[in-house]
Amino acid sequence: MNMYLRLLWFLIRVRRKNRLSIWDTSHASFRVNPADLDVQRHMNNGRYLSLMDLGRMDLMLRSGFWDHVKAQGWYPVVAGQTITYRRSLTLGQRFDIATRVMGYDEKWIYMEQVFRRGDQVVADAVVRARFLRWKGGSVDVPEVLAAAPPEPEGLRVPEWVENWNRESSAHSRGL
Repeated sequence: MNMYLRLLWFLIRVRRKNRLSIWDTSHASFRVNPADLDVQRHMNNGRYLSLMDLGRMDLMLRSGFWDHVKAQGWYPVVAGQTITYRRSLTLGQRFDIATRVMGYDEKWIYMEQVFRRGDQVVADAVVRARFLRWKGGSVDVPEVLAAAPPEPEGLRVPEWVENWNRESSAHSRGL
């Protein structure tokens, strides 16, 4: 229930923010509340992932890309992510989530999301995502890119992200 209230507050606040391009970096600010905490009294690792959803929504809503996605009958899905936790967030602390599109390949769109408290990086993540159609099937990356403004020059997925994608897609599922 707490995330629904946070989502509602987020949607109210995002309307007052400046417009962006889908290629810009969005910044969404939050405060750690009691429902975010685990038994060690710092923000639960799963809550970071839930808040990352809001960071990606911030970018899509402020860029107007969300309107196009809805009109096409698409919806975004996360197919993989890696996150590194560097510092803790505790009750009442304010933090920012910076979200940007890193690049894409023939199948995936890659996004970087960085949690900061002031100038300190708290956690950073890379997300591998794509769009699906409500009627079934996936949306090819070229079709997604056709809906976006021209990409900035030099946009490229870092080699380590390519390696992570390759390795995470090929690892053994045997336990």
